[in-house]
Amino acid sequence: MGKAAVVRALAETRAALAVLAAEIDRAGSLPFSRADPLAGLADGCLEILAGAREVEAVIAALKAKAAVVYSDAAGVVAGPEVPVQAQEMAVAAEIGCLLALGPRAASSFLATSHVVVKELPLTLSALQAGNLSWSHAVAMADQTASLDAPGTSALEAHFLDPDAPDPARGCPVGELPAHRFRAKARTWRERHHTESIEARHAKSAADRRVEFRADQDGMAWLSAYLPAAQALAGWNRLTAAARALQGPAEGRTLTQLRVDTFAAAILGGSMVGKGSAAASGAGSEFADDGGASHQGLSPSIRAQVLLTVPVFSLMGLTDEPAMLDGYGPIPPSMARELVAEGAGSFYRVLVDPRDGAPLEIGRTSYRVTGPMRSWLRMRDGKCPFPGCSNNSLDNEADHLLAWGKGGTTGISNLGQPCPKHHRLRHATGWKPTPATRNEPPGWTSPSGRHYTSEHQDWEPPEWPRGWAAGVTDLVRHRGSPWEEALERYLRAHA
Repeated sequence: MGKAAVVRALAETRAALAVLAAEIDRAGSLPFSRADPLAGLADGCLEILAGAREVEAVIAALKAKAAVVYSDAAGVVAGPEVPVQAQEMAVAAEIGCLLALGPRAASSFLATSHVVVKELPLTLSALQAGNLSWSHAVAMADQTASLDAPGTSALEAHFLDPDAPDPARGCPVGELPAHRFRAKARTWRERHHTESIEARHAKSAADRRVEFRADQDGMAWLSAYLPAAQALAGWNRLTAAARALQGPAEGRTLTQLRVDTFAAAILGGSMVGKGSAAASGAGSEFADDGGASHQGLSPSIRAQVLLTVPVFSLMGLTDEPAMLDGYGPIPPSMARELVAEGAGSFYRVLVDPRDGAPLEIGRTSYRVTGPMRSWLRMRDGKCPFPGCSNNSLDNEADHLLAWGKGGTTGISNLGQPCPKHHRLRHATGWKPTPATRNEPPGWTSPSGRHYTSEHQDWEPPEWPRGWAAGVTDLVRHRGSPWEEALERYLRAHA
């Protein structure tokens, strides 16, 4: 066996891939469908894509194990006289040359492989079964990097063990794009990290900075590392300002409008000229007005952010993180500051200490207009289209079953797709599936395949030490003790 078996297995794999390539090129012995060859070919290509995704995951697991076993074996062969750091560099260099990776990428691949193979058994099993991509495995390794062994096991179990005490709900992890899984895993990590989020935030806030990086074709990147509330509020305000500038005579895209508005704000000028010249970027002009006004960033346009705060955390009785829509967990001190000072921009949401469900939205939620939209924001958290990250406040309410076809205006018949996926729904064969009061709609593609939406990953809030969960009366007739607590808090910090 040995090397001969490896050579034979790889040859058989290449032969199998050649068969699939022939099928795509219509060179197979039989068509996918004799009745409708073109439709059959389209469906067959989707089957090949789905199968290829699974095979890629299996191969990724194989590469990771091979790299780790090679590393261990090479270390033994080299002997104890070779310094550890030098041996690690030698191994990474060999793998980098073999896989055509640069030194940094090779070291990163090797480090992640060690973590996946030796510390993340559920992740490795899911890879070997074809249920996760390598990108998912990298995200899992990154998010468990600062956790202890019990925390690592708990994070893995939450997302990959259906028999865990509180498994993740909604779309399976392997069917989420890796960037969405990373966001959900980061949220779980922030909630369950052994070190307080307050302490970790204080350390990171000391590193806040603005960075400049040159790029090609006369372009450059200007980015800022700053507290999440400021960054998200700025992003939402830029989005609102850009949408306000859109219209039939505006040739720039939403992305271009955002960056032009941003540039006008930081340069202290207002934008002039919105036609094709401005759309090119190079032809945009900024008139210096001493910073008095910015046409693209009107003072009347406010940053709107949905802030979900456990009531005990708001009252200072626990250190449980709050949730910033579009970002994730933030320190409770930041949430308390936003509640006290950001009343004009932040929609405040209190959650029930018994189960984490939304208790009240705003200071007088049962009297405000648009309660259904508020509930949709809480139910979905973002655009429910698979893989979309557009946050709740930039989305549009939509009847799942059209009003003209007998659809009702109830929560279970409403979705909140972003503008792009709202247009997709009405212009193509993509259709949402039924929703419930607590679960967003899924989607059915033109090919008839169903895709489950991502669900919010709510958890019951923490109770203060010495308090028995569930003993406090949470709801009164025509009022709530938590609204009264918020009123007292706001008055005290006015």
